Amino acid sequence: MPRKTDGIEFEIHPRPTKGEDGKPLLYVRTAKGKKMGTELFLSNCKKNHPLYADVIGPVFDAVLEDLGRLLTDGYRVDTPLGSFAPKLRLLGDHTDPKTITGRDIVYDGIEYKPSRDFIQQAGKNRLGFRKSDSPVGNSQMYDEQAMAEALRQSLGPGFVTIPFFMHYSGLKRDSATKYLNSLCEGDHPRLRKYQIGRQWHYYPVKEAGKE
Repeated sequence: MPRKTDGIEFEIHPRPTKGEDGKPLLYVRTAKGKKMGTELFLSNCKKNHPLYADVIGPVFDAVLEDLGRLLTDGYRVDTPLGSFAPKLRLLGDHTDPKTITGRDIVYDGIEYKPSRDFIQQAGKNRLGFRKSDSPVGNSQMYDEQAMAEALRQSLGPGFVTIPFFMHYSGLKRDSATKYLNSLCEGDHPRLRKYQIGRQWHYYPVKEAGKE
């Protein structure tokens, strides 16, 4: 059966939690390479709507300026794309409203809720889905031989740091940290970690006693 070449490309990634078979539960997300920058997006809009090509850029500039001003003034703004509102965060733990002042509030970004029309337009999914050619994200973490070889190579200096292990294993930072920390646990740990400056150094147990 020929491989599907259209539709939304997705990648498969493991979760930290495991299923009944002992393997990590999986989740999916859109492929990493599916990203369009601002300039390309505006160019795409002009190509698809040539009658408005001269005004598309200025319209976005006007919307950004006016929307930003209204959010600064505390408005929740409804647009064809959805509603926007300033997101606030309360510092500290409070139980008495009388103790809260403006100094206890910080700006924490923007709340966005897509409009129903936008959700319907973006969710039409005309062509289905197709699996990315890339392997399951961080799946090598569950390959004992691959991880043992990565650890052997990264222990060249006699210890390993998280960035060094990331380089040899191909894992992302959180997964590399989780794996190295797992080797420091249990009744017979393989590594011991020591913080030197701002960085953790992991030493083989048989060499850690020489410290």
